[in-house]
Amino acid sequence: MTAPFRAGFVSLVGRPNAGKSTLLNQLVGEKLAIVSARPQTTRNRITGIKNLPAAQIVFVDTPGLHERGGPLGEFMARTVERALEDVDVVCLVVDATAAERGPDPRTGALLRTITAPVFCCLNKADLVRPKGRLLPLIDTWRAAHPFREILPISATEGTNCDRLVELIVELLPEHPAFFPTDRLTDQPETFYVAEVIREQIFHLTREEVPYATAVRVEELVERTEPECLYIRASIFVEQESQKGIVIGRGGSMLKRIGSSARRQLEAFFGIKVFLQLSVDVRRAWRKDARALREFGFLLTS
Repeated sequence: MTAPFRAGFVSLVGRPNAGKSTLLNQLVGEKLAIVSARPQTTRNRITGIKNLPAAQIVFVDTPGLHERGGPLGEFMARTVERALEDVDVVCLVVDATAAERGPDPRTGALLRTITAPVFCCLNKADLVRPKGRLLPLIDTWRAAHPFREILPISATEGTNCDRLVELIVELLPEHPAFFPTDRLTDQPETFYVAEVIREQIFHLTREEVPYATAVRVEELVERTEPECLYIRASIFVEQESQKGIVIGRGGSMLKRIGSSARRQLEAFFGIKVFLQLSVDVRRAWRKDARALREFGFLLTS
């Protein structure tokens, strides 16, 4: 008999820099979430869809668990809470190389509110030396919560990721696919473009600048003469000094950001991209509820 089709939602949660976005990209097989060595790169809920012959898994990446602070911090915290509502499975992503040897208070409190089955994914296991250090770590997390299973994984290497997918599918309900099987995400193209640009700002600038940056896509159209995807986007910062850093001497930094983002966008869309960037100042936008809505920080579920 043919196995029934299964479909459901899986939330990825964890501390900042645990590797949730890298894991999302690995599981879906496409780079959908931006990745940075700096914590708190992800701000919004990012959905990635994995289509299998007999299942569809809708993964939801979330901002890192942290203390609430200011309107943007409050938004990120509520995004995590919303992402845990009515999901079928939760994956707690833990940095196996971090000093923490068990859940911090915020993670522990969150685990107590979750009613869905939870997998504990000990990420970056490939970096743990010697490997024997994983055994007491597994014991510590097993004592902290009744996880469905604890898996040492590597989001960068793909180690045990296939096994994680198999375990998730077993827990999904019998249900038709929620999205067309050729879809990778439920986010609009403009969201992806803005995230790619923001990722390059994280890579190429320093200190507070990346965190004070928001990106809004003003125009995205496919042109025929010449054939290309024309994108016009605005980068917003909070201070004039930050604007100067993002632009750089003679526009050098803005050109680097644009060139790097364009190459990634061309690889994703499979078409030549013309990317036009500008930089504006929106003072204290992270504390401005109206600006947050304008830049797309909306709770969508």
